Amino acid sequence: MKKLILTATAIVAVGAFALTGCSSERTGGSDGGSDSGDKAGFAADATIGVALPDKTSENWVLAGDLFKSGLEDAGFKANVQYAPATNTVAEQQNQIQAMVTGGAKVIIIGAKDGKQLATQVEAAREAGAYVIAYDRLIENTEAVDYYVAFDNFKVGELQGQALLDGLEERAGHEAPYNIELFSGSPDDANSKVFFDGAMKVLQPKIDDGTLKVLSGQTDIAQTATEGWKAENAQRRMDSILTSTYSSATIDGVLSPNDTLARAIITSVQQAGKPVPVVTGQDSEVESVKSIMEGVQYSTINKDTTLLVQQAIKMVGQLQKGEEVDVNDTEQYDNGVKVVPAYLLPPVIVTKDNAAEAYKNVPSLEKVVESYE
Repeated sequence: MKKLILTATAIVAVGAFALTGCSSERTGGSDGGSDSGDKAGFAADATIGVALPDKTSENWVLAGDLFKSGLEDAGFKANVQYAPATNTVAEQQNQIQAMVTGGAKVIIIGAKDGKQLATQVEAAREAGAYVIAYDRLIENTEAVDYYVAFDNFKVGELQGQALLDGLEERAGHEAPYNIELFSGSPDDANSKVFFDGAMKVLQPKIDDGTLKVLSGQTDIAQTATEGWKAENAQRRMDSILTSTYSSATIDGVLSPNDTLARAIITSVQQAGKPVPVVTGQDSEVESVKSIMEGVQYSTINKDTTLLVQQAIKMVGQLQKGEEVDVNDTEQYDNGVKVVPAYLLPPVIVTKDNAAEAYKNVPSLEKVVESYE
């Protein structure tokens, strides 16, 4: 996703979406101790750690830039780190531990693998620091204070509904429709949330025969795409086409994001077959172009600027010892606790509403205008 410009409309929408709760229970003075009793929180120029996964998608690159500039503009010292794509989760573990040792007062974590960070976030709590899970939930630990993300279950629901809408619009025949299902990386907690949201919409249609998954691969373990890598999605799509669609027509594909959507489309095109209805997420430039060309059917607009802004707002509230804004205290059970969350609303984008959806996003607005 490209950097989005905040408008009065967006600010009002996000403000209306928010509820307030979850006061900050841990306090730490400038020495980093958790028992100082300093109700002002911590020093206004404290170091804030930001640990992000690799730079394999546009939204992570943008998030890192926005965190660095936004935290520094707010008066904090920003320590933004990426875990290299070629390394295991161990590199991110080491980065988080270094942030703890370096005295960071808040550590914002976009987890490379949310199931393997419990030791590091527990060390952060012991040191008096707060932990905010960013975009991806950190699992199996009490030491996660807050979660900030788009409503990822809603993302899945929107993708499922877009697939149904696209099939009615483009398939060229009545039901039943032949579809295939893709999900994200198994080490990303969001993958299951996206998939579950989509299947809430699609499963009843599979059950009543409106949709047919000819490969039989409907379980999330069968549909997973390791590492969110395009080559893995393309390889699986190649295999499905060879084994199942030598004579049958594929009408639609549930893709959890834009990178995988383009890989799936490439596979179908290389097989010499008509491109099916394909969903996506992230509003990546190449996918927005594809949507405007009538190839990819849909994407999801998730404004990284708004998400980073909300995370930085949380940091400011913690620094001042104020209550932290959350609007969900029920959905995100990490296996040990329900993590208080602030969820932003995602927006479905097709060719029909792209001009409206991106009217205040300069780069994407120009893409859409070039096709009008």
